[in-house]
This record gives sequence, C-alpha cells and structure tokens, in this order.
Amino acid sequence: MKKIALIGSGGSGKSTLARRLGRKLNINVYHLDALLWKPNWTPSSKEEQIKIQNMLVIKEEWIIDGNYNGTMDIRLNAADTVVFVDINRVICVYRVLKRMIQYRGKTRPDMAEGVNERLDFNFLKWVWDYPKTKKPNVLMKLEQLPNDKKVIILKSPREVRLFLDKVQKGYNK
Repeated sequence: MKKIALIGSGGSGKSTLARRLGRKLNINVYHLDALLWKPNWTPSSKEEQIKIQNMLVIKEEWIIDGNYNGTMDIRLNAADTVVFVDINRVICVYRVLKRMIQYRGKTRPDMAEGVNERLDFNFLKWVWDYPKTKKPNVLMKLEQLPNDKKVIILKSPREVRLFLDKVQKGYNK
C-alpha cells in the first residue's frame, strides 16, 4: 500500500482514517477538501481539480482522502489500494452535525484556511442521500477496477479499527 485512495460519504471518517494511516505507514496525506476549496467555500474549477489531482497521483506514495465523484477516476486509476469507508448514514449524519458544532466558525484540520465550518442543510441532505444517490456509482466503479487493485470496503467503525490494527501489524492486503 503506497498509493491509497480513501472514498466515502461525508462523516464516514475518511480524513481521520487518512491521518492515522499516514502516521502508521509514514506516507503523506492529502485532503482534497483542503486543496480544492478556497476561502468562504469557493470551489475550485473542474480544471483546477484535475490539475491538482494529476500532480498528486504522480508522486511515489500518497494517501488522498475525498470524494469528488467527477474526478474520482484519476485517483482510482492511479491507486494501488482503494478504501471505501461505507459507514451507516445515521452515524455519518451524527458525525457531520458533531463537527459542525465543534468547529462552527473555525477551520477544521482537514480544510483549507478560510473555509470555516458552518451548518449546511444541503450537505446534511447529501450525506443522508449518499447511500441511494452516490454509493451505487461508487460500487460500480470499484467493480470495474482491474484485479491488481486492492479494494477494501469498511462497513463500520469497528471494521475501521480492525483495519488500522492490521496495518499496525504489517498487514498489506
């Protein structure tokens, strides 16, 4: 595992998992939210998103955390390992609400400076709808990946902990 793409719903724990994996494997972590959002929640253009991700995936090692379905193929094609954090939407919504309260008016560690946390009902709806609107497409993309890609689907916080424990013990599946 040297090129790891982490994907999943908002609130699934992608960024936390990315940081922990990065420490355990001694690999640089890149949070797409920190790279692709500009101050005051101004999105990068699709061209900028493509350029930034193409620059990241040519590195020898990386962990990239983020969805960005429109550019996901860049990461999936370049990764040797894809981790889909497929956590129950109730947990995801709870976590998003918790971080909205915890970081309200402040910048989260995995966001760009000037992108302050806020209560966003559209994002909450996106998280709630993720299993129906986004997950089927993600699963289809994962099924179409070549057999040499390691695809790991983690369906609960417990599975995430077990995965991290295995990585700690030198697991490289």
